[in-house]
Amino acid sequence: MSKVMIHPATYADVRPAVERAFELFPLDLKGKKVLLKPNLLRGSRAEEGVVTHPAVLRAVVEKVETMGPAQIVVGDNPGLFGYGANEQCFQQTGLMEAAKGYYRNIGNDGRGMAFNPDFVPQVSISQAVLDADVVISLPKFKTHGLTVITGAIKNSYGMLPGAQKAMIHKAAGNPRRFQEAVVEVFRLRVPDLFIMDAVVGMEGNGPASPDLRDIGVIMAADNAVAMDAVMAHMMGCPPERLPFLQKAKALGLGDYDLAAIEIDGELRQIPNFKLPSLGGEAIASNATIQAFLHSKTVLRPKADPELCTGCGTCVAQCPAQALSIPEELPRVDADKCIVCFCCQEICPEKAITLQ
Repeated sequence: MSKVMIHPATYADVRPAVERAFELFPLDLKGKKVLLKPNLLRGSRAEEGVVTHPAVLRAVVEKVETMGPAQIVVGDNPGLFGYGANEQCFQQTGLMEAAKGYYRNIGNDGRGMAFNPDFVPQVSISQAVLDADVVISLPKFKTHGLTVITGAIKNSYGMLPGAQKAMIHKAAGNPRRFQEAVVEVFRLRVPDLFIMDAVVGMEGNGPASPDLRDIGVIMAADNAVAMDAVMAHMMGCPPERLPFLQKAKALGLGDYDLAAIEIDGELRQIPNFKLPSLGGEAIASNATIQAFLHSKTVLRPKADPELCTGCGTCVAQCPAQALSIPEELPRVDADKCIVCFCCQEICPEKAITLQ
């Protein structure tokens, strides 16, 4: 039976909830490489409720520091693309300071991995995710216009650097298939622990809605399906109606039946919680968003001859082996390119542009 913790908390007093999470779900971190992955959608102020609150990240960092890890890395790949976007988002949200010097741009290195060919044959996942002995996911209690809720499972979508997130959106074609694709990304590297910021949650048409709700809890679990099922129930959404939970259960990743989940704390449904459409039409039918996704999937890297030194760093780091230097400048094979934009992030001369 899975267990989900629901512990009272405020942003001024997060540490007791974090301590309880590690008591319920103990991890051996001594001498281990530990990755902490917050939800970093985009640059925003902490009070907007769009990202994992800095107070939650700081409390987890400080707890992990006491457990003797060999290395701590704090990182995520935000929804924005382009050189420096990662650092800018961390700075704007306050997560850079909360990371206490452990921040790393995990979009700089990626490794190609086989993916479900029903969507795309290959994706690039951040190397830091694969190198970590322990991954601790720090999702946010939010709604999402395409997946209805965005919690523990959806937070792993940020393990993909660059515009391939948009590419999978486009390849999925409809909300149900996109929810299934999210599960495929999640199972590339299932995190070991989930600690969710539900002090202030988001309702309405998330994941960047202005409609916030004071919930006043931190949640924790070592099973993402169980956590998202409890989260959905709190929102007044039957978890069995969510395609991504159906898919995850079918793959043996967990159970969304509340009868199979032990609750540590008080489970209560939030009254009059505003949910987006269960069909995902809020985003699927939005022409502006669809145009944005299309614009990102047709971009390809190109070297600026005025800046490029031909050092070959981009070629060496390309997880899809889509770059080569036939003459003086690197060239991209458009058919092999998986639009992860690792080349742009890693280029020491900032010579790679997206066209």
